[in-house]
Amino acid sequence: MSKPDHSDEQLVKMSLVEHLSELRKRLIIVAVFFLATSSISFQFVRKIADQLMALGNGFRFVYLAPSELFMQYFYLSIICGVVLTSPVIVYEIWRFICPGLKKQEKRAICYALLSGFAFFALGAVFAYYVMVPIMLQFFLNMSSGISIEPMISFANYVGFISSTILTFGLVFEMPVVVMTLTRLGLLKPKWLTKNRGAAILVIFVVAAIITPPDVVSQTLVAVPMVILYELSVVLSKAIFVRRQNRQQQLEA
Repeated sequence: MSKPDHSDEQLVKMSLVEHLSELRKRLIIVAVFFLATSSISFQFVRKIADQLMALGNGFRFVYLAPSELFMQYFYLSIICGVVLTSPVIVYEIWRFICPGLKKQEKRAICYALLSGFAFFALGAVFAYYVMVPIMLQFFLNMSSGISIEPMISFANYVGFISSTILTFGLVFEMPVVVMTLTRLGLLKPKWLTKNRGAAILVIFVVAAIITPPDVVSQTLVAVPMVILYELSVVLSKAIFVRRQNRQQQLEA
């Protein structure tokens, strides 16, 4: 009776061990960069806090617990660490998944990672320099003419700014999501064009939800989102045509 052949099983086990080893290597690199950038950011956290508080000119900031200020400084340093480490995270993700991809898949994933990073950064910058000052000014004006002094917890203030930036960063990912779904064949540009009216209506509803209840703020959010939707339609059409041409060449 012949002995069972365990070569395939051994290859699978070796492959799994190698993948886990590579993943651990990538995670260690990211962790080292994150700890380093967070530690450096903590040395400048007071200047970072001053920059954030400058956006809320007119508010008086307080902290309600003995440890609140320190914890928010720590939280800000972690956020800065994540932001500064994000290029390394994107690069290490790419290095980990790259060996197992085909040439076309490499190109698609590379575009998705780079464009996703760029659009998220664009949304974060838009939120910080445009929307956050407008929203803070709107809320500050609510107290004008009344005897209520605008004092705000520093923890709530930091949470408001970080959540606003995160929201707009995710909103600006719309073209990336559409491009990815089109590449996978799950979305067609015809559907986007056909439902343009409904999409614009949804955009204005979403803009009204995530902004103060005034027309200016809603318009400032809705217009970039509509532009992003139209850009998504153009990109989807280009990818869809290229995908069809590639399939026709393969079938010929």
